[in-house]
Amino acid sequence: MTAQTRFRLVPMTPRDPSEEGRTASTLELFFDLVFVVAVSTAAVSLHHALTEGHTVDGIVNYAIVFFGIWWAWMNFTWFATSFDVDDWLYRVLTIAQMGGVLVLASGIGPAFEDHDFSVLIYAYVVMRLALVAQWLRASRSAGAARRATLIYAGGIAVVQVLWLASLMLPGSMFTFALVVLIVAELAVPIVAERTGTTPWHPHHITERYGLFTLIVLGESLLGSANAIIEALHDTEELGSLIWVAVLVLIATAALWWIYFWPPHHRVIGSLSRSLAYGYGHYFIFAAAGAFSAGIEVEIDVLTGHSELHQPWASFAYTVPLAVFVFGIWLLAIRRHADPIVNTVVPAAGVVVLLDPLLPVPFALTAVILTGVVAVLVWRRPREVSAAD
Repeated sequence: MTAQTRFRLVPMTPRDPSEEGRTASTLELFFDLVFVVAVSTAAVSLHHALTEGHTVDGIVNYAIVFFGIWWAWMNFTWFATSFDVDDWLYRVLTIAQMGGVLVLASGIGPAFEDHDFSVLIYAYVVMRLALVAQWLRASRSAGAARRATLIYAGGIAVVQVLWLASLMLPGSMFTFALVVLIVAELAVPIVAERTGTTPWHPHHITERYGLFTLIVLGESLLGSANAIIEALHDTEELGSLIWVAVLVLIATAALWWIYFWPPHHRVIGSLSRSLAYGYGHYFIFAAAGAFSAGIEVEIDVLTGHSELHQPWASFAYTVPLAVFVFGIWLLAIRRHADPIVNTVVPAAGVVVLLDPLLPVPFALTAVILTGVVAVLVWRRPREVSAAD
């Protein structure tokens, strides 16, 4: 048994990156549940913005809001893979972060509707300060990674003070500060890991990313269900709506198949590759969430409740699909595929992107993605040498 202090706390020593049988804990799965709420709220807000014709504002606000969601999830995930001890204090601080995510979700509406990011920022700071406490605790037993843990704690804390200070800035300056602070958040792990790398478990971390991918793809399945529900109330478009529901299911299943085809755990061997994998997933996750919003836009167009018209409305789902396909190809497939796969997958992304300009856009999209899956079934991912 692991030694405990008199307060029933376990020393937060670094986890073994080669530990056998390491899987996501029930606390991590519980933690993910609040992000279902946040992602769903962001996707719904994007859907409403696109339907009302506020395309640019909707996309920009979605990108900002989704950064907060993704960054909070990712930072906890990488911390947990290194220092998860699952004692009562670790659980309490994790649950505090969950509370921050729920409050953040409540601030998404004002951010989209009134450009009021105050609730979102307050909630975000709560989540981040709880993680600061985790990093400070880890620093006491981190060994060679102690310097990195202190840089994490100090860097995150400083940026949170700046987030709070940004709320006092006028609109134009706040927008500039927003960009600067996002860059600052992204820089903290880069600086910290270059001073004393924290250990990460390849199988555990990629499993966690896979689980979050399932969450965001689940939003697309909700879009399929909504198409069926809408069809029951709109007999004039019954056939079209049922057809959309079927095609969404096919497209979502294809995205799942494509994502889980390559051996993800082989991608994060070095620090640079791990950073590329971790940061690059922002676009994959955001695209999967936006895909569900695009489906809702398509339903609104069919039922006459959208300011958007074809073919432009169809780009609301083809752009996210193309980003998802390109993203997973660049991050995980390209290094483990043969020339056939490395030709078919990016080519399919291009065709999907341009699909709205063709006569039968959504049906063709589903056919293209199904074709990619057929190629992946035919071609196995190649093994990679240790030097690769």
